Amino acid sequence: MQKDQILEILNAALSSGGDYSELFFEDTNSRNYLLENSNVSTALTSNVYGCGIRILKKDKCVYGYTNDISFNNLLKMANSLKDSFEGERILKVTKLENVKSANRNKPIIPYDKMPLDKQISLLKEASEVALNYDERIKKVDINYSFKTQLVTIYNSDGKIVKDSRTRGRVYINAIAVKPNAMQVGGKGPGAQRGFEFFNELIDLKEYAKEAARIAITMLDADDCPSGEMPVIIDNGFGSVIFHEACGHGLEASSVSKNLSIFSNKKGQKIASNIVNAFDDGTIAGGWGSGNFDDEGNPTQRTQLIKDGVLINYLVDNFNGRAMNEKGNGACRRESYKYAPTSRMSNTFIGNGTSTKEEIIANTKFGLYAKSLGGGSVNPTTGDFNFAVQEGYLIENGKITKPVKGATLIGNGANILFNIDMVGNNLLREQGMCGAASGSIPADVGQPTIRVKSILVGGTGGKIKNEL
Repeated sequence: MQKDQILEILNAALSSGGDYSELFFEDTNSRNYLLENSNVSTALTSNVYGCGIRILKKDKCVYGYTNDISFNNLLKMANSLKDSFEGERILKVTKLENVKSANRNKPIIPYDKMPLDKQISLLKEASEVALNYDERIKKVDINYSFKTQLVTIYNSDGKIVKDSRTRGRVYINAIAVKPNAMQVGGKGPGAQRGFEFFNELIDLKEYAKEAARIAITMLDADDCPSGEMPVIIDNGFGSVIFHEACGHGLEASSVSKNLSIFSNKKGQKIASNIVNAFDDGTIAGGWGSGNFDDEGNPTQRTQLIKDGVLINYLVDNFNGRAMNEKGNGACRRESYKYAPTSRMSNTFIGNGTSTKEEIIANTKFGLYAKSLGGGSVNPTTGDFNFAVQEGYLIENGKITKPVKGATLIGNGANILFNIDMVGNNLLREQGMCGAASGSIPADVGQPTIRVKSILVGGTGGKIKNEL
């Protein structure tokens, strides 16, 4: 489409008094393969393309999308959307200029340049490692996916923003079975990189072995006791608690509407002095990274919490209006079918000064949550519960027996104040985050931390007076 046609569409959207208009074009090619016990059982290919049009007027927003990206159809849609507002034109776009990209995430080996049989062969080898780990591993599922999303954004600020995002991920599930019991262990590495991530930067066999180890360990574990106790949450995916119970509460989409427990708390203490938290969309190859966000703003490294004090929110341009803040590169969406809003990218608690060994040795009794599974959160109150995928008791400063069925129950605001030790072994891991603008890739991360008191649910009876 020619620039003059784009300008005509943007200006049509503004003709009833809108103060901002935007076109978001997307062309995404994806592939997904499922291997069950080393055999490919599912192979899917998809192409998602279309355009979303957004118009803003003060604190109001209207959005529409279509996969008919012809000039006439987009002009028709712009004219239809602008009828949501009434008023005289206050803005006209006269020129469009390209914004340069940092291009931090270009793949070295594009997936379409690597023969598919070599990619599948690597997955089959990993599957065999997990299957052969123990005779009680009865099934190994490996979900392998990769995609390239091409984005072009035109907006009434006169910007043309183009971005190419290539991501790949493997999720390995190992299922262990014995009479009357079954346990699952999972690992899911991913990155905004090409195939070099899988054949050079990580060892898939080690991830497969780890998934199998988790399943077998938990298969023979005792039931976890319940009660208030210190909990040590290991690095990496343990930070899903911070992501869900705290991170979402720092997004402008809830803060601007006073629907967050952290609304109007900027500059206030919301965590213990040793807690520092960040969101960084600039990490090269990061699963949640990007050169630009989905409003066309450069991504940023934003410190959210400094020495326990809330210093920043995650802000998109639209919700930032109600907060008198500009967007800080934190606006994301799953695809053109969703209006964008403030979202996390790579969000993590920063390193502290303790070692993991010191944290364990300084804990007389408690739970060591080596990895977490699924959970639920009330974003307005911060109340949460999370399943522990792999857990162990700590007794007299040492990790002892594995325990299964543990659930962490608490409140995001309270847990931040109860963190009394922070390790120096920061690790980020990958997940998918669902919210109003769809499901997006996001990194979570932290070093090993200790929460001095948290309610643990379990079916192994009440803890004795160990504290």
